[in-house]
Amino acid sequence: MKIKFESGLEHQQDAVEAIVDIFRGQEVCTSNFTVFSPDYLNKQATTFQNELGYANKLEINGAQIIDNAQKVQLKNGLRPSLANEIDIKNLDFSIEMETGTGKTYVYLKTVMELQKQYGFKKFIIVVPSIPIKEGVYKSLQMTMEHFNEHYPEAIYNEKSFFVYDSSNLSSVRDFAINDQLQIMVINIQAFAKDIDETATKTNRILLDYNDKLGYKPISLLQNTRPFVIVDEPQSTMSSVLQKKSIKNLHPLAVFRYSATHTEKINLMYKLDAVDAYNQQLVKQIEVASIQVDGGASNGAYIKLLSIQNKNSISAKVEIDCKSKDGKAKREIKEVKQNTDFLQLTKLPQYADYFLKDIYVGDEYIEFTNGTEINLGHSIGAVDDNMIKRYQIRKTIEEHLDKEIRLNPKGIKVLSLFFIDSVKHYRVYDEEGNAQNGDYATIFEEEYKKLIKSRKYQTLFNEVKDLDSEVSAIHNGYFSIDKQSKASNKKDKFEYFKDTSGSVKADEDTYNLIMKEKEKLLSFDSKLRFIFSHSALKEGWDNPNVFQICTLKEAGSSEVRRRQEIGRGLRLAVNQEGQREYGFDINTLTVMASESYEEFVDELQKEIEKETGIKFGVLQEHSFSNIVVSMNGNDPEYLGHHKSEEVFNYFLLKGYINNKGKIQDVLKEDLKAGTVDLGQEFEKHIEEQIIKEITRTAGKLEVKDNSKKEIVQLNKQVFLSPEFKSLWDKVKFKTTYSVDFKSEKLILECIKNINNRLVVNGGKLSYDKVKLDITEGGISFKEPKTNYDVVKQEVSVLPDIISYLQNETRLTRKSIVEILQGCDNLSYFKINPQKYIEGCIDIINEQMRLHIVDGIVYKRIGENDFYSQELFENEELSGYLKSNMIESSKSPFEYTIYDSGIEKDLSREFEKSNNVKVYTKLPDWFKIETPLGNYNPDWAVLFEIEGKEQLYFVVESKGTLGYDFLRPSEQGKIDCGKKHFEELANTTNSNIKLELVTNGSDFIDLALSKL
Repeated sequence: MKIKFESGLEHQQDAVEAIVDIFRGQEVCTSNFTVFSPDYLNKQATTFQNELGYANKLEINGAQIIDNAQKVQLKNGLRPSLANEIDIKNLDFSIEMETGTGKTYVYLKTVMELQKQYGFKKFIIVVPSIPIKEGVYKSLQMTMEHFNEHYPEAIYNEKSFFVYDSSNLSSVRDFAINDQLQIMVINIQAFAKDIDETATKTNRILLDYNDKLGYKPISLLQNTRPFVIVDEPQSTMSSVLQKKSIKNLHPLAVFRYSATHTEKINLMYKLDAVDAYNQQLVKQIEVASIQVDGGASNGAYIKLLSIQNKNSISAKVEIDCKSKDGKAKREIKEVKQNTDFLQLTKLPQYADYFLKDIYVGDEYIEFTNGTEINLGHSIGAVDDNMIKRYQIRKTIEEHLDKEIRLNPKGIKVLSLFFIDSVKHYRVYDEEGNAQNGDYATIFEEEYKKLIKSRKYQTLFNEVKDLDSEVSAIHNGYFSIDKQSKASNKKDKFEYFKDTSGSVKADEDTYNLIMKEKEKLLSFDSKLRFIFSHSALKEGWDNPNVFQICTLKEAGSSEVRRRQEIGRGLRLAVNQEGQREYGFDINTLTVMASESYEEFVDELQKEIEKETGIKFGVLQEHSFSNIVVSMNGNDPEYLGHHKSEEVFNYFLLKGYINNKGKIQDVLKEDLKAGTVDLGQEFEKHIEEQIIKEITRTAGKLEVKDNSKKEIVQLNKQVFLSPEFKSLWDKVKFKTTYSVDFKSEKLILECIKNINNRLVVNGGKLSYDKVKLDITEGGISFKEPKTNYDVVKQEVSVLPDIISYLQNETRLTRKSIVEILQGCDNLSYFKINPQKYIEGCIDIINEQMRLHIVDGIVYKRIGENDFYSQELFENEELSGYLKSNMIESSKSPFEYTIYDSGIEKDLSREFEKSNNVKVYTKLPDWFKIETPLGNYNPDWAVLFEIEGKEQLYFVVESKGTLGYDFLRPSEQGKIDCGKKHFEELANTTNSNIKLELVTNGSDFIDLALSKL
């Protein structure tokens, strides 16, 4: 099977033309120089012998190059370079292309076009690493037939390109004297080392005179005036030596290609992550997150995150802490020597954890109980192998689900597992016999289970030997070494070994990966699941990778999310070698080792940092390439000057801030269709400008096109006798006392714990979200979630009796009686913290309900009340069209509502002539109850025919009514009723608390009281 290349893809053609058009006006020409024979130069022959060397030659002048470059930039919507930014003696241009969009193909096609149109023949491709070097060389081989078909006039064969090898410098001479297209690929590490003037003799290969060549190798390269293509310049040209090495080639021009430039020198074309996604030139990204929910832990959970000794020695740890609501919550805390973790967490499982010492050099902490925790490691966590098993299982599931859809389309699905250590995949005994490591074992176990599912039977109808089938579908790509057998030291066996990704042993591995790239795409190969070392990530770019799972070890370095995604972004190919398009086929599932929210947030930060993309930001040149008219076949553009005028007007109007960030006021005008551009444009131009703004703005998340308003006091109502009368009925404070029987409470606690409390070992949640990448940022819709249960029994149990006693204030005797009556105490061993928390909630709830039954309220006195003047200090604001209505009967000019029922009630209050005044009770109006402070919703004065007045405090609770409220809400309302009964008795009024479900319900209720 061979991958077929497409020559007419618009984005690739635009990128090629962006460089080729810089030299528009250049005639086809070459330059010659003399290359003497080594024998003549070494005076081993007296006959004058020489050969011609062939060099690139530039004929057009600097002014023409600058003009050409600026036109290209304008066409591509980029800021035109200033004349002094283009150094004619050191031409340097950049192309930005997102990973997976064909960057290598583009610069190889650019080479072919430069040769065809202008006769340029000498090119050097400088790459940052071994895997990219191997990848470029493989691309040269794979595209040879394709380019020969499209450029038949060129002599382009296996002798047209080579990889620089310091042990075979004759290829450098051949590069100089060949009169046809020549492409040299060189790794910057080898290159920079070989021309380092300060290096030792053995490392000055390109600089020193070579007898076999008769020249310094660098001189031969310099004389050709090559075009230098720099792949990934942020790595290839990151040091002074590297930049000097490239300049030392005397290039006619340097072309930089990357998705993540750190220096954008004369940017000629840009296809960033947003453009690539919107044009569906890469796979859609789906993030799958596996998280442990439900407070699952095995005793005291402590994870050591970092150690620092700037001012004093301290450590950051992740631990469970008691939160305000009494629940255990995972938090990050900074700790020092002698920290008492029981005091820090307020949780009983930490009773034995007193920090003895923090070891900076060795990176671990020690407790007085002898427990030691290394950096990145933890105690008390859910078993890490269980998480790894779940990650592997879900990766297999995702893989098989895609096979059901894609196999019939002739698309082979591949999954990639990156691991930190070879031992997890393959282990060897002393004789070299290989066995599965723990990850490989887990993989085979889970795969065998899953393929028995009815769902996947269509994929496995013909499987006869399950063991051989499973062993054939996965394999490892690791660097190989040799070791002597124990029985015979002379007899050696090969084994997989851990490497850094940049050593000599890795070259063979990268070679194998590239060599088998097309083989893996064919159904003829059973291999579908690939395990490789995380250090080898850079070498993987197979287009049919649909799942990537990185199985991180505790303490391993953080995975760069953008790099991880980059391994699977390329569009898939079918069995004919043809690209398949569309997100319905091309979706990459990435198994994240963090929550999907964290993954997306960090991914956006990485994209902004590495690419310079500023989400939601306009720039001075944002509108420069808008087409205003056509001059024949040549478009006329709006241009940088006009674009800058619009940008500056937006800045003046407050549409954007000084960094170009789009503000809400512009989003509001976009939504309303009232954007002010500051000048008149023809309709088609205006539409294009608005389209560009909308694309950059992203989601128009504004408050229903409303303006935020500060709500003023309505003094006519506030100072009225009616409002004063209403307030005087509700303003007084009370205190309460209670009386209940403990025997009944204990029985109710036992009954409710047995009937209601269900605890598992925590949940494994599997959340999947598809990312939407726009100029406005990265977003996602609500996740699709599946749950599984954490199955493990805790070995260290906290003191449940003491903890319950402290949290409920019941006697130890009562706690023991309750626990003795519980028939679900086995849950305590599965998840102690959750069981304890559940018991606390139920006991406290029952205590409150029993207290409510026996509660008695007493008004405190004449002078203890909520003053009416407090309304004058109230600061209210809202949105006219979303959460407030105009009011003529409340103490404020507008009433702010929080729900549909509150909106309905306030409208009914305004409409009904019977309602004289009303108020939404402020947050500071609180009634104390055993269940917590209670804040009723409304106070209303209701009048019939100017005679009888009724005073109400109204609680609005949706359409379901009292019986459907939580017990704690019911209890608060009951307490509120007793509070107002006390006020009615002591103020000689008819004030009463009522629960209503809508405005009509209130009117009916009020009339029924007459």
